[in-house]
Amino acid sequence: MLAVGLAAVGVLIATGLTLQAFQENLMFYVEIADVAEGNAPKDRNFRVGGLVVAGSVQRQPGELEVEFTLTDYENQLPVYYSGILPDLFREGQGIIAHGRLDGSGRFVADEVLAKHDENYMPPEVAESLAKHAEAQDAALEAEARQQ
Repeated sequence: MLAVGLAAVGVLIATGLTLQAFQENLMFYVEIADVAEGNAPKDRNFRVGGLVVAGSVQRQPGELEVEFTLTDYENQLPVYYSGILPDLFREGQGIIAHGRLDGSGRFVADEVLAKHDENYMPPEVAESLAKHAEAQDAALEAEARQQ
């Protein structure tokens, strides 16, 4: 009985440690609209995705630091990244960034992922953009009806 009890306690401890490690490394996807509303995690990293706004990419020649803006067609999020951007990164393209918000509301990315070919967009980004594009189209139709 003692051996079975010790084995059960060992399994419970191992399970608890595994779940804790999994929880610490779990990274959630958060839409730009949720970040704008203040519904983003403040104490942990998360993923955010959208289109890089045309004309928003700013960098100093010879430096690795770059700032750009992501949009979901309704909201915008300024992003700071220090590192080498993927070869396929460019304005008007869908990307996903991993990182966290700083105190000023700017997203500080640890990693930037760009789509791997011209026909692919990450599913989370595509869903978010489609949802906000539909809302924007509905608002434009309502405005046109009022005039």
